[in-house]
Amino acid sequence: MSRKLRMGMVGGGPGAFIGPVHKMAAELDGKIALVAGAFSQSHERSRAAGEAFNIDPGRAYSSYSEMFEKERQRADPIDLVVIATPNHLHLPVAEAALATGFAVMSDKPATATYDEALKLQDVVAQAALPYALTHTYAGYSLVREARALCAEAKFGKIRKVAVEYLQGWLSKPLETTGQKQASWRSDPALNGPGGAIGDIGTHAFHLLEYVTGLDVIAINAALRSVVPGRKVDDDCNALLRLQDGASGTLMASQVAAGERNGLRLRVYGETGSLEWHQEDPNRLTVKGLDGPEEIYHAAGGYLGADALAVTRLPGGHPEGYIEAFAVLYREFADAVSAWKAGAAYAPPATLPGIRAGVRGMRFIERAIESNRTESWVNF
Repeated sequence: MSRKLRMGMVGGGPGAFIGPVHKMAAELDGKIALVAGAFSQSHERSRAAGEAFNIDPGRAYSSYSEMFEKERQRADPIDLVVIATPNHLHLPVAEAALATGFAVMSDKPATATYDEALKLQDVVAQAALPYALTHTYAGYSLVREARALCAEAKFGKIRKVAVEYLQGWLSKPLETTGQKQASWRSDPALNGPGGAIGDIGTHAFHLLEYVTGLDVIAINAALRSVVPGRKVDDDCNALLRLQDGASGTLMASQVAAGERNGLRLRVYGETGSLEWHQEDPNRLTVKGLDGPEEIYHAAGGYLGADALAVTRLPGGHPEGYIEAFAVLYREFADAVSAWKAGAAYAPPATLPGIRAGVRGMRFIERAIESNRTESWVNF
């Protein structure tokens, strides 16, 4: 058995939601171990995070540049870097990691702005090193099944797609209370110009394109900042035009009071449709034009190869967010291990990469432009 890949984390320190999630997901399948990190710009906070993650105190660094330089000199350096910072640091950290020779797994969105995403795309191409993006919902087995059903034209030509991502946690001005997650997500200097559309809208956008296999070609979006004084959007309604004549709607809101993590996708074809809810991820509803409604269950033996390949437990034993997140890490680890053994980097088509990152940032940029002009804009 090959050794575990050694991972270094940038960000994800005290007060962060996503740092522990990355650690749990990366280590779930026994292919990766978190061994180093620059968890905070404060040395004391970085050391505290290192202790909480049970890593060597000497590998809890004060900055990502220090980590890259010192890890490069070790006999047992890190193999990959996970970026778990606010968005404004995604590009500089990825650039520095790739320049040092480390593979990169990044939180989404890929960067803070579309121009930065184009720059990162060039950096990734020139470095020719592994890069992946944690669009977590792509890791669910029934999302993979929905994707396969669309690819095989189970319902004929796709006519309409509806995706929504509704949360309520920012219904009040939480950023004014010092709450860390709300503070940076509501600050354009740290988050980028897209608020809800950057934080959750990019997830909805990626899920739509990932499952249907269709690119969005035009958008007509209306953005609002509902909470007084908020500097970024917290609510979005958008009409979409997709390839092959399909139409779509995308709704993203963080002021939908009472909603928790309401990501929902519906795809309508000529002869039937499918529906998937993130809060009930182990069920996929399939409806025919004239026939009974079917419920596909996770781990069902009738599922396709892509869905079964990412299933860990027997049917009736629910798998959720951490397992889906871990699927992406497992696929990345396998591709990175093969690359380190001398093969060209060849990630599976199911693993989101730099193209997904660029399109996600384009979605933000186009939505803002459409809202500004109050008109349709082409992708």
